[in-house]
Formats: sequence, C-alpha cells, structure tokens
Amino acid sequence: MTTKTAEFSASLAKPLSYAQNLEDYHLWQALGADGPGVYIDIGGGHPVADNVSLWFYERGWQGVVVEPQAPLARLYPHVRPRDVIHEGLIGRTTGEADLYVFDRLHGLSTTVAANAEGSRVHGDDFSTRRVPMLTLADLAERYGLMRIDFLKVDVEGAEAEVLASNDWRRFRPKVVVVEAIDPATNMPSHAGWEPILLAAGYRFRLDDTLNRFYVAEECADVFERLPAARGDWGAVTHMYEIGKAGENAAHPEHALARDLARGLFASLPLMDPAEVVRMVARGRGLDPESAEARALAEGFASEAGRIALARVACGYDGGQV
Repeated sequence: MTTKTAEFSASLAKPLSYAQNLEDYHLWQALGADGPGVYIDIGGGHPVADNVSLWFYERGWQGVVVEPQAPLARLYPHVRPRDVIHEGLIGRTTGEADLYVFDRLHGLSTTVAANAEGSRVHGDDFSTRRVPMLTLADLAERYGLMRIDFLKVDVEGAEAEVLASNDWRRFRPKVVVVEAIDPATNMPSHAGWEPILLAAGYRFRLDDTLNRFYVAEECADVFERLPAARGDWGAVTHMYEIGKAGENAAHPEHALARDLARGLFASLPLMDPAEVVRMVARGRGLDPESAEARALAEGFASEAGRIALARVACGYDGGQV
C-alpha cells in the first residue's frame, strides 16, 4: 500500500473492500503475492463504488477498464490515471451494438434487450445508444496485454458474448471472475457460459453467491490460494459501512469532506454561473443541456440568483459569525 493510501485509510482498522461481495478480497488472497500485476475489468462501473479492481490499483496494480457509459468512463482518468479506460463494449464481433442504458441504476445497463425490459422492475427506465464494440481478443491485442492476472466480467447477461470473444490460447488470465446471476430474476445464469471456460482449461473454484471464480489449469498455486468458500464478511470494512464522507464521522475522509463542503459553499459567489448550473443539475439528476438547466443558468446569472448563492456562502465565508 502506498504512503498516500495509508494516510487516507489510517482511520480504518481493517482493509476497505469496495466490491459488492468480497470479490476484491478473494482475488487478493489468490493473487496478492504475485503483484503488482495487471487486470482487465469489463463492466468497471464507477471507479470507486462497487468496484472490484480499485483494491488492486491502490496497491500499485494497473490494467484496462472497459466501461461503455460515458459519465462513468470519464471519471477514470481523474481518479485512476494509471489505468487505461476503454469506453466501449466487448462482444463476439468488432463493430457496434445497442446498449440499453439505465441512467440512475447504471449497474443494470446491458446489451441484452430482454434483460433491460426485465430490469424495469427495479424502478428505473432505459434509453438505447449505439456504442462501439471490440472482441476480448482484440482488446487484449490493442493494449498489449500478454500478462493478465485477473479478468472480471460484469455485463448484465452478456457474459457468454464476452467469454466467447477471447482467444484463450493467447490471452490467459490466471483468474476469471464472472457475475453468475440473472440481473432481473437473481437466478443462477452460469450454465449459459461456463462451458466456454471449462473447454478453455479453467477450473471452477469459488461461488460467492453472486460471482463464480475460475483458475487457469496451469496456475495450481493460485488455485490453492483462492478460497473455495466465501471468506469472513467481517475481515474487511465494506463501503456501505462507511457511508457518505460528509455524513459519517467514521468515514476515513470525513474531515476532508467537511472542509471541502465549507470551501465549496464559501466559493459559490465567485464561481462561473455555468459551473454552478452543472453542479445543481447533477444534484437534481438533470441533463445539463435541458430546458430546466437553461432556466437555472438564467436564474443564477440574475441579481436574485447571485444573492441566493451569497446567502448560502455567508455561513461559511466568514460573513455570518
């Protein structure tokens, strides 16, 4: 762990797991002794929340993160500059494909139309976008990935399409972890893609109730280090336990978040109105180019709007004692 990481994590008695279901912790038990190494994270999602590869990035690893949703993909260069972010899809052919995008519940976004329809039960709706697609073999070739310590696949029902697109003779991750439940029904889904891995010389090792882990047959030492059953849930601190930085005193960045909030509020009257609009639009879940956002811009550019921002700021900029 780097010095900076140690500083920001000093208030945590146990390592912080960012993943949903101990995926990062399990992978670290199997591969930590081999690093720093390289990963491919397909369906990376947010660079921090519910992320499987950040644990490794913090400890000096790096890799290629595949994320087709632009608002998420554009965060990576700012948060994880050592990683390569590939903004696109992985599938059986190189070209383009439809992506069904859930803007609020982004983890449900998928290339499988039936799964998108079924996922409406979770309370969000989707739009359709045309997105570039590569095969997994083409991705590895493009970025020169001859060493791959682990491959993570979380693509909401398109796992078979991703796994079938690799050249398993050339590009052989030591460990492959694949989400193994149907996104709409939560029923096991691995029967549709597991034969691809078994035929490619991978041995099943762990089912953590959400994902299944497989190890290349030539990596017997890794197979032994990877646990065969889900680990102790209490061995790590989970992201949900520390909550939001500004609201939970146990969060390792609680003091920093309070200082940032004070500084941000104090700076409001000095900020470009367009930047204020972008922040408010994001807070309200608005498209920054929408009519409502344009109305906000007019409001903040007005005399009354500037005074409104100053009323917020005066409690933080030394004006209201």
